[in-house]
Amino acid sequence: MPHNRQLTPIGYQWITQHFKVEPIPHFVESYLAQPGVRIREHGKGRSREIYPHTQYNPESVFDHLEFALKREGLHLELLRMVLPRIPEKEMTDFVRSKPTGANVRRVWYLYERFSGKNLRIPDMSVGNYIDLIDPELYFTGPVMKLARWRINRNLLHTVHFSPMIRRTTLLHPAKDGELHERCADLIGDVPPEVFQRALRYLYAKETRTSYAIEHETPSQARAENFMALLAKAATDDFLNQEALIRLQNAIVDPRYAAKTWREIQNYVGRTLAPCMEEIHLVPPRPDDIGPLMEEWLKLAVRLSRSPILPPIASAAVVAWLFVYFHPFEDGNGRIHRFLIHHVLARRKFGPDGVLLPVSAVLLNRPADYDASLEHFSVPLKERSDYELDDHGGMTVLNNTKDYFRYIDCTVMAEALYGFIEETIEKELPAEFRFLQHYDTARAAMRDVVDMPEPTANLFLRLCLQNNGRLSKNKRKLPAFEKITPAEITALENAIIRAYGLSESARLPMADGEATAD
Repeated sequence: MPHNRQLTPIGYQWITQHFKVEPIPHFVESYLAQPGVRIREHGKGRSREIYPHTQYNPESVFDHLEFALKREGLHLELLRMVLPRIPEKEMTDFVRSKPTGANVRRVWYLYERFSGKNLRIPDMSVGNYIDLIDPELYFTGPVMKLARWRINRNLLHTVHFSPMIRRTTLLHPAKDGELHERCADLIGDVPPEVFQRALRYLYAKETRTSYAIEHETPSQARAENFMALLAKAATDDFLNQEALIRLQNAIVDPRYAAKTWREIQNYVGRTLAPCMEEIHLVPPRPDDIGPLMEEWLKLAVRLSRSPILPPIASAAVVAWLFVYFHPFEDGNGRIHRFLIHHVLARRKFGPDGVLLPVSAVLLNRPADYDASLEHFSVPLKERSDYELDDHGGMTVLNNTKDYFRYIDCTVMAEALYGFIEETIEKELPAEFRFLQHYDTARAAMRDVVDMPEPTANLFLRLCLQNNGRLSKNKRKLPAFEKITPAEITALENAIIRAYGLSESARLPMADGEATAD
């Protein structure tokens, strides 16, 4: 781009600057360039559209509104901020100037809904109904016909609370269907005796890795509770306040069990030093949690039952909104990941009873997982006015609810699609292979020494941590004192063969040594 190019904002970007407001950035921002050619730039889930200055010549707020609605989709958060500020007479004159115009009717409808004022304009009596949001750009919800403006309100939820999901290459029902089929084919190739044991193993791994993401190790009792809940993800209803509170109570220390939504301000952060916090997420104020969660629950129930979104996108909307709202003092992250399984199971994604160990992928790809969360949390933090007291308590000074009404979850949904694709293509096959290798290794080990099960499992685990070999220090453990050096070598070689480890790790047998064959 030439250094002497002058960029002038247009559309929503101009409106933001004109009204001096700071909404969460829209997925696209537009500029006029002089001198200019048409340029499109993409990066980090957002794009910049640059037009030659001769292509458009907006002169008023309404010119920019019409451009934005035509070229940039629907930025409900910004429109909610600015439309009520426009004088009623100016808005009335604008609507009367071209009352049948599609974008004029959209502005008229949103002005009246957001301002609470009805313009002195009669209801429309002729003309076709138009969609509030473009179904080619966005996923849409059930249509409600609004006669006054002859508009089809087709948001995912309501005009006062509706996350947005744009249609992209990855977010398509057919793409989810392909992953579902690949998962079903994979499961079909697993021997039944391995599959039944694998289910328990997958529940255990998902539990362990979900806690590990938060650098926690659950007690055995708490882990068993979480595994039992995962087993009910497809059958029980968790999308109501009472069920979520029971879920939270089951997975946290009883001292931090919730009785309702939180009544204090919480946050997500990291302690850098005494009295120094690095803040990652500023959730809604306590007074806003109740109304937000009420609308979230209504939408979550619909997304878990209806195909208005592909299953993975539905899971992303439900789970990521939950973690942004952070309605409990503790346990929000684990419930967020639990909800992924719950929505996928209710939408019949994957074979019945199969749990995808997606948390293992999240644990292995922390930068990508963080990026999906930060797409909203970072600009939110930049727009949050808060104070921390000497005890780490946070007070949020600005209004928060409007930031959470219309979160664009497209980037989060695409990220979850990638995580689930890797789970099906790599993680799940690896887990099944591991269990099959385990059975082979244990059978071969029994041919060398028929050890007690705990001893054999300890031996196997320690060898796998060291490329098939038992270290000199581990050989001295009391559990292995009855095993001869020759038997240890034979056991190591049995494990190396079973798991296909490096042949260089395998030791030659001396004459007369026991073999694992």
